[in-house]
Amino acid sequence: MDEELISKKELLELTKISYGQLYRWKRKGLIPEEWFIRKSTYTGQETFFPRSRILTRISRILSMKEDVSLDDLADAFSPETPAPSDADTLIKRGLVSADAMRLFLEGHDGSPLSFDDALHAYLFSQVLMSGELSLDEARLMLDTLRTAALRFNKAPAQVLLMRKLGVFGCVALAAESDVLTDKDTRLIRRLDLTAADEELKLKLL
Repeated sequence: MDEELISKKELLELTKISYGQLYRWKRKGLIPEEWFIRKSTYTGQETFFPRSRILTRISRILSMKEDVSLDDLADAFSPETPAPSDADTLIKRGLVSADAMRLFLEGHDGSPLSFDDALHAYLFSQVLMSGELSLDEARLMLDTLRTAALRFNKAPAQVLLMRKLGVFGCVALAAESDVLTDKDTRLIRRLDLTAADEELKLKLL
């Protein structure tokens, strides 16, 4: 299915941002060049954007730009992988609890932590500390996160944590995918991997 588009005019009206802001953010690298899609219309050439992605990105920029510099936001939104963080740094910064890190490292191969490892430990700690999942369920989530990292390779993706009749399950899927479940399946949490990636990068600056 083709991704739904939004015109530049509609985007500016909907988000209440100016033409100048939009193109400044583009120059700063906050909005990727490839999201500016030129198409022929009956009025001539117009610019369109992938609707869901651009609206989500602008919402994040507007919510954070007062507290974070545009350069730091550009680093957070960059697809480039930052330098890895060691376990002690993640614990000292309060991003991963010491207990969660110890449990995370039990299933790790002993190599230095990559940024993806740090992201997975960060999410693992969040769900464990929330009490939403048991340890075995959180480990199953970790397996799904690792599979998603290989399958989606930084493309927008999400992981859904669900429970039905007391049985836990999780699934990774492209961020734009619709999910339909029966009425007896409860969605525990929706993990937006792109948002979590950006959030962790900002916290590690």
